[in-house]
Amino acid sequence: MITMLALRILCVLTLLMPAVLFLRSVPADAQTVAERRPPTYEQQQDKMNAWTVGLAAGLIEGAPLRLAAEMARVVDDGNNLHVLPIVTRGATENLNSLLYLRGVDLAIINSDALEEYKAEFPEIRKHVTYLLNLFPSELHIFVRPEIRSLQDLAGKKVNFNTQGTAAAYTGPLIFSRLGIDIDKTFIPHPVALQQMRKGEMAAVVFITSKPVDAFLRSQWEPGFKFLPVTYDSKLEDYYLPATLEASDYPALIKPGERISTIAVPTALVSYNWPINSNRYLRVARFGEYLFTRIDRLQGAGFDPKWKTVNLAATVPGLTRFQAAQEWLERQVRKPPEKK
Repeated sequence: MITMLALRILCVLTLLMPAVLFLRSVPADAQTVAERRPPTYEQQQDKMNAWTVGLAAGLIEGAPLRLAAEMARVVDDGNNLHVLPIVTRGATENLNSLLYLRGVDLAIINSDALEEYKAEFPEIRKHVTYLLNLFPSELHIFVRPEIRSLQDLAGKKVNFNTQGTAAAYTGPLIFSRLGIDIDKTFIPHPVALQQMRKGEMAAVVFITSKPVDAFLRSQWEPGFKFLPVTYDSKLEDYYLPATLEASDYPALIKPGERISTIAVPTALVSYNWPINSNRYLRVARFGEYLFTRIDRLQGAGFDPKWKTVNLAATVPGLTRFQAAQEWLERQVRKPPEKK
């Protein structure tokens, strides 16, 4: 005889059988869709932030911000990599943003910006690493005819452009290292150049990639010139030797003449994130995308400065971000492609 319990089980199975047969007949994809739920706000937020990189780039009118925007365009990979170029107060502020501002993973700096932090942050070189030496910014010291040497500028008015620019930071630092006490001014260079013509300003200091339009487009009376700067031990920690030539400024430099000066490397740097941390991995992916796609940046439609970028070029005073260094070493070991 069928017990009461067995009878009840049989009834339940009979009731469930149509549902089981229906589910077996429904395609697996349809079952999966039924189980899907839209991501929560927190999940979407995490997804967008997982591979987003913040890049402190500088003033809106500066070349670094333009380069940052071009990098962001070339390395963009949807949810896999998204770069946000950030407008800051200037080149020196970028390092401050990298050290202290949340959401900043990378920055474009002049190498000597590290000097400002040596007192409060003695081991700063252990906390900042570079990915790429982007371009040199040459020092231009342009003077009136009566100025014959750097020493002649002692006590005289020298302009370094407006605060926040590379010249406003690096220029006074260089004169301090050379031991020359000058009367520093920080007004827009176009105004200072007019004052030079009138004899109210002895010199202007530009720190930017040559050639500078202000010296190409304007006509200058005989005697206006660039002063040479000797590269020595006082300058070798952050700077590189450079020259200004007739091909750069044909109206101001004689054919065959070379004026010695120095250059400030403009570098793409990262905080020295712990290896395999989330932020380290973000920067590592950015570096790989940038290095493998550098040829796109060196093509038409991008800033001409990219054509001079050498991936292997070093930056005085800094070590390279480890993942970027490993990428370069792999390229050296890679066997040449067969033709």
